[in-house]
Amino acid sequence: MNMTQLQIALWTLVRKEIRRFMRIWPQTLLPPAITMSLYFVIFGNLVGSRIGQMSGFSYMQFIVPGLIMMAIITNSYANVSSSFFSAKFQKSIEELIMSPVPLHLVLCGYVIGGVCRGVLVGIIVTAMSWFFVDFTIHNLAVTIYTVIITALLFSLGGFINAVYAKSFDDISIIPTFVLTPLTYLGGVFYAMTALTPFWQNLSLLNPIVYMVNAFRYGILGYSDVNVSISLGVITLCCALLYGIAYYLLSRGSGMHE
Repeated sequence: MNMTQLQIALWTLVRKEIRRFMRIWPQTLLPPAITMSLYFVIFGNLVGSRIGQMSGFSYMQFIVPGLIMMAIITNSYANVSSSFFSAKFQKSIEELIMSPVPLHLVLCGYVIGGVCRGVLVGIIVTAMSWFFVDFTIHNLAVTIYTVIITALLFSLGGFINAVYAKSFDDISIIPTFVLTPLTYLGGVFYAMTALTPFWQNLSLLNPIVYMVNAFRYGILGYSDVNVSISLGVITLCCALLYGIAYYLLSRGSGMHE
């Protein structure tokens, strides 16, 4: 395939993924906005008024970056896991793999679709957060990079989940028992300085800690973890998951079950 054909193939896959979640926007884009609004009202206004300041910011300001990041993580992951498993369940993915389209392009098509949904939800949640609290972006470059690389990372995670999933019920296992606990323990609702040294060191094993803190630095200019280290860890994890996802796709893992 020449370069023009590769571009057309990639754009076709990406457009299919975007149209998929935009067609059912009341199920894909609206619920995150409502859920985050409830978080702002309950944790920000009701609980935050009793907590006061955290790390020099109002509690509402402090949790905004974490809540936005939580929405990005959840939706980028869910988009790819459900989309790829549906294609695998309907056996349509086998035709795509057997086509002349390079496997890297197939993987990128699904992942870019997840990134688009994650970023779009992030924009919606950010816009809604301005109704509850005023804030400005401290470092635009760090903010944008963190959003994109995090959405990319969890899109790849959703792809790997879909490869191993044998039924639609398996799609919800990782988000329920892995992503949710890691997210809540990732510094979304508290500063790491509030923890004892033992729990601070243990938290550093949680990759979501680095994403939340890098994004918090981009928004507020504050981070519990060195920003360069955070961005390095996220990028490294992303490269690792891409290698795993491509390896599974090239082997055809989970395609004939």
